[in-house]
Amino acid sequence: MIDTAKVKDRRQLRYESIDDLLLDIERLIAAEKSGTLRTTGNWTAGQVLGHIATWIEYGYEGYPMRVPWFIRFFLRKKKAKFLRDGMVPGVRIPGTVDGTFGTLLMTTEQGAARLRRAAQRLQDGEPAKFDSPAFGPMPHDERVAFNLRRAELHMSFLHP
Repeated sequence: MIDTAKVKDRRQLRYESIDDLLLDIERLIAAEKSGTLRTTGNWTAGQVLGHIATWIEYGYEGYPMRVPWFIRFFLRKKKAKFLRDGMVPGVRIPGTVDGTFGTLLMTTEQGAARLRRAAQRLQDGEPAKFDSPAFGPMPHDERVAFNLRRAELHMSFLHP
């Protein structure tokens, strides 16, 4: 198991829009088809794409966990930093098997299809039904930005 907090070989990414994310997905699929896709983390490309999709979907379907109040207090003070600078690698959710949720094995195509559907919901402006368990209610633009920051983190371990 790779300690992802210590991985130096990561892509530097900044998605300004969902369209940027969707273009990167296509680059990854093309790289996989040509045999040049390389990963520097613990997950397959399909897992990464599925994981990002899963966390977008939670806003519409419901989250599988609750966050203790003292952690919510700490995280809410860091929300602006996360939205501006992104998320840090290697953070694990206590009590979860893989340190997080949504890490099912799937092919790159399956993960890409799932992420495209989830991203389209965000892009269409579909209102979230569930508040973030860590940050509470978020305006749509912040929800989009937060999901783009999550995508940057996880996609940085995939090299087309």
